[in-house]
Amino acid sequence: MHPLMRSAGHELVTPTYTGLGEREHLANPAIDLEVHIRDMLGVIKCEQLRNFILVGHSYGGMVATGVADRVPELIRKVVYLDAFVPTDGQALVDLLPLAGVERMRAGAKANDGWRVPSNPIPPDTAAADVQWIQSLRMPQPIKTFETPLRLRNGETKIPRAYIYCKRTTADDTFRPFAARAQRQGWDYREIDASHSPHVTAPESLTQLLHAISSRN
Repeated sequence: MHPLMRSAGHELVTPTYTGLGEREHLANPAIDLEVHIRDMLGVIKCEQLRNFILVGHSYGGMVATGVADRVPELIRKVVYLDAFVPTDGQALVDLLPLAGVERMRAGAKANDGWRVPSNPIPPDTAAADVQWIQSLRMPQPIKTFETPLRLRNGETKIPRAYIYCKRTTADDTFRPFAARAQRQGWDYREIDASHSPHVTAPESLTQLLHAISSRN
């Protein structure tokens, strides 16, 4: 996504949550949603980001909602990319069917007791990308999924967009949030891709993000 977004005239910043990626060595059972919100607030402060578009993918919608609540004056638009859109007091586990929550907790129990293994890679992912992804994926602290989001300012007034990935699983986890975006008149878009279009359809995603950024 970096060279594609750069060629479209954008600077793409991709921070890492505590306990994941190059910050894996910091993983511990106490990491929760609030830690990840503060991670992003730290990046915004230290990179001196202003008038930017905040993109939250999947679980990242939980984090993006919290960040938008804390520094609304700095954000031009929030884009939810096949993501959860919580309201005040909701945790990610509140937004999943009971069977999904049970699978998550069973996965953590079978792993190390406090980290949830990654979801299966979508079947439309190219073999080379599967190999690349597998080398970098890691489990995530379950407390990040169980922590309720606490909003200080209520429903955000920042303009929002939603990108719904049409190649869904049987659960179609993100359809309710896509429907909400449509009902509430957000800048709603769809992409013919599975859950991680930044991997499987980066060109199409770049075009969508550029179009969203260009719209007032």
